[in-house]
Amino acid sequence: MKWEAKIITHRGIKRIAVYFEKNTELIARIKLVEGSRWSQTMGVWHLPDTEENRIRFKIPISEGKSALSQIQENNQLVLKRFIEEIQLKGYSHSTLKTYRNEFGIYLNYLKGIPAENSSVEDIRNYILYCINELQLSEATIHSRINAIKFYYEQVLRRERFLLEIPRPKKPLKLPKAIAPPDIKKIFQVTPNLKHNTMLKLCYGLGLRVSEIVNLKIKDIDSKSMQVFIERAKGKKDRYVNLPESILPQLRNYFIEYKPKIYLFEGQNGGQYSCRSAQQVFRNALLKAKINKSVSIHSLRHSFATHLLEQGTDIRFIQELLGHNDIKTTLIYTEVTDKNIRKIISPLDNL
Repeated sequence: MKWEAKIITHRGIKRIAVYFEKNTELIARIKLVEGSRWSQTMGVWHLPDTEENRIRFKIPISEGKSALSQIQENNQLVLKRFIEEIQLKGYSHSTLKTYRNEFGIYLNYLKGIPAENSSVEDIRNYILYCINELQLSEATIHSRINAIKFYYEQVLRRERFLLEIPRPKKPLKLPKAIAPPDIKKIFQVTPNLKHNTMLKLCYGLGLRVSEIVNLKIKDIDSKSMQVFIERAKGKKDRYVNLPESILPQLRNYFIEYKPKIYLFEGQNGGQYSCRSAQQVFRNALLKAKINKSVSIHSLRHSFATHLLEQGTDIRFIQELLGHNDIKTTLIYTEVTDKNIRKIISPLDNL
C-alpha cells in the first residue's frame, strides 16, 4: 500500500495531505482520524497538522515554520508572560498547550502590533477572519476566544474586555456510543492480552484515554473492587467500580507482563502513551470491520449510555464519569430514550 504525505496550505491553514491510489482500507483508516477531510478541488484527503499526525504519517516535526516561531520579537515576551500566568494558576499541561498555540496564532496575525495595544475592534476583525477566511469550526473559534480572553482579562487584568464580542453558537453534538454487539466484537478481534485488557477497562470503568494510561498498580484494589482515578480532568480524584468479570484476566495480565509502576507500560518500560492506546482501538475497529467514525473515547460514551439503558440513576453515572456539572451527563439521555425508539413510523403501517 503506497502513499505519500506532505504539508500543504488549505484555505490559509497548514494541513497534512495524504496522496495514494484509491484504496478502501486506507480511506477507512483516514476517516477515523479526527478532523480528516476530502478536498474535491485538490483531489486529496487532508488532516490537521498536529504532532500526532506528523508522527503517524512520517513527517518531521520540525518541517515548516510554526506560528509560534514566526511571532515578532515584541510579542515573544507577551507569549512568555502568557505561559507563565497559566503555569502560576496551575492549569493542566494540555490546557497550557492549547492556549499557547491558539494565542500564538493570534500574536502571529498581529505581526508588529503589540498585543497590549490591540482594541476590541482588532480582536473582532481577527475572529471574523477566522470565521470567513479560515472557515474554522465553532469549537476552534471558542478555543481561540478563550485564549485571547485569558490574556486580556487574566494577564492584563482588563475585566470583561471581550464582552462585546459574540461567540458563534456551537452545534449540539451527541456522544457517539457503540452498540454492545460491536463492543463485544472489538474485544474478540483483539487477541493481545495487554491491548484487550486496556480496551475492556476503558469500557468497563468508563475512562478517558489519559486516565487509562495514567492508571498505576497501586490504584487497583481487588478487595474493595474499586479503582482510584487520580488527578483526572480538572485535577479531580474519584473512585470507580472494578468489574468482577475482569479480575481473572487482570491476574493473568500481571503474571505475563509484570508491570512495575503503571498498569500499562511500553515495551521499554515507562508509561504507555495515549497515542498508542488510540492506535490499539483503531486497529481493533478495522479488524472488527465496524464502519463508524468513533474513537477510543466512544468506549466511555458507551459505558454511560449502556448504564442509563440498564436504569442506573443519572447522578451515580455523573459521579462515575467525574463530571462536575450534571448537565454534561444529561446529554446521554438524548441517545438512550428507549420509549422514543419503540415508536413505529407510520410508513411501517402502510
